Amino acid sequence: MIYKLMVVAFGGSVGAVARYLVFLLVGRYYEGVFPWASLFVNLAGAFAIGFLWGLFDRLYVSPAIRTFLLIGILGSFTTFSTLTFDVLSLYRDGEIKMMLMYLLSSNILGIALVFSGFYLFKLI
Repeated sequence: MIYKLMVVAFGGSVGAVARYLVFLLVGRYYEGVFPWASLFVNLAGAFAIGFLWGLFDRLYVSPAIRTFLLIGILGSFTTFSTLTFDVLSLYRDGEIKMMLMYLLSSNILGIALVFSGFYLFKLI
């Protein structure tokens, strides 16, 4: 049990740092209201989950590595709490159209990218 917690904790720290670096990078080039960094990490994470799931269907990958990648890294790289915070912030700022566009694009594209990653790996 302690080993699994350590695997998740280490993966979580990697994912959190990666997410922060994306936020810094996006912040250098975009200063608008739309939360592009959150959208990017959520969509990239969705694709990565689908792709890795396809890989794990074909190759044996230990449960520890799966936990490290999916729960640890990707679980902290993409956070639903960040999405909900961005939605609330846009709502609070009166950006209703932008809020709806962000919410719909995150969900629709996120689900589409999970499937895309999964089926892309199947083609490889």
